[in-house]
Amino acid sequence: MSTQSVVETVTALVKPILDDHHFYLTDVEFVKEGGGWYLRVYIDKTGGITLDECVMVSEALSEKLDAMDPDPIPQQYFLDVSSPGAERPLKHETDYEQAVGDYIHVSLFKKLDGKKVFEGTLKELLPDQLTLTVKDKSRKFDQVIDRQLIASARLAIEF
Repeated sequence: MSTQSVVETVTALVKPILDDHHFYLTDVEFVKEGGGWYLRVYIDKTGGITLDECVMVSEALSEKLDAMDPDPIPQQYFLDVSSPGAERPLKHETDYEQAVGDYIHVSLFKKLDGKKVFEGTLKELLPDQLTLTVKDKSRKFDQVIDRQLIASARLAIEF
């Protein structure tokens, strides 16, 4: 089974578990590291996810995977259900939508106004652009960024 089909299968299995508890899925990875395979499921909720909630989802998902015949993941693997972390990447549209009002880090493919990196509060999200409220020394201004220019974005910690 390909890594993509494992990700799709696990996503379909875990979504109802998360929906029942008002959690949301931020990412699923099935990767080989060192000598082992790792199935990583990143979950979150408004206000942050707890360790006990990760354990509960891990146990429920594990039961669903074990009950499938044939086994969707025939090789041995480690299941890891966790929080995406304080500086998690923004990969999907829902990640961006949930980050409105949050401080984010944006890296661009090419320079905009002489810079390739911006940090600020995500003020507005439109289909083709986003607006960050950026602090530069003692002044604040709104920076509009064409979404096609964005190489990567993640939540950031403001200092």
